[in-house]
Amino acid sequence: MGIFDGKVAIITGGGKAKSIGYGIAVAYAKEGADLVLTGRNEQKLLDAKEELERLYGIKVLALQAEVTPSDESEDIVKEVVQKTIDTFGRIDVLINNAQASASGIPLSMQSKDHFDLGIYSGLYATFYYMRECYPYLKETEGSVINFASGAGLFGNAGQSSYAAAKEGIRGLSRVAATEWGKDNINVNVVCPLAMTSQLENFKKGYPEAYEKNLRAVPMGRFGDPEIDIGRVCVHLGSRDFKYMSGETITLEGGMGQRP
Repeated sequence: MGIFDGKVAIITGGGKAKSIGYGIAVAYAKEGADLVLTGRNEQKLLDAKEELERLYGIKVLALQAEVTPSDESEDIVKEVVQKTIDTFGRIDVLINNAQASASGIPLSMQSKDHFDLGIYSGLYATFYYMRECYPYLKETEGSVINFASGAGLFGNAGQSSYAAAKEGIRGLSRVAATEWGKDNINVNVVCPLAMTSQLENFKKGYPEAYEKNLRAVPMGRFGDPEIDIGRVCVHLGSRDFKYMSGETITLEGGMGQRP
């Protein structure tokens, strides 16, 4: 038996790939959770559904959904949440992982479109999902896990819109932890560093820069999406960590130290 048998988790950005979102999905599936996976790429979502259902005997609802500056985005999130309730009847954990950004562009050269990409895909998406899931999380006394980044904590160059979105998510999470504590909903934030397909491409294209970044990690390696990130998210969504709320956890192999 898994600790999430009979429970339901929504994971945004959970399509099949070497990614943090899919690593979390695998970790939750191994604990028996039925899953709602959203993302931009329909095929990756269908591939995730097939593999997770086949390997772990759970049920997966795969929904193509993306939050953009369009007027339809708010309704898209409402539809995802309604389909979740229609299918499973409950929501126990909400994990806001999806994020797009125009990284590598200096602040002085960022356009409104660049900024909107980061803010809408990250901050607005997190806000919409939290607001729409709240009544159901209240019923289950559930958990929210939001994703921020060291880019915001430490002001990484070339990531102004991304950092702004991520720090906005941290502020939003702390307010929710305060407001929703009475409902026994805990809300926490994770800042991850993991070996993903994007990082692998970076390694191939810029090997010297990759090695420099790797040497900055005290543990000498990048995290595994499932083991180092997903398993922490499992515990954050469990009863064992229910009393912890409003916290930011850096999973960066010792690199994310701060006062």
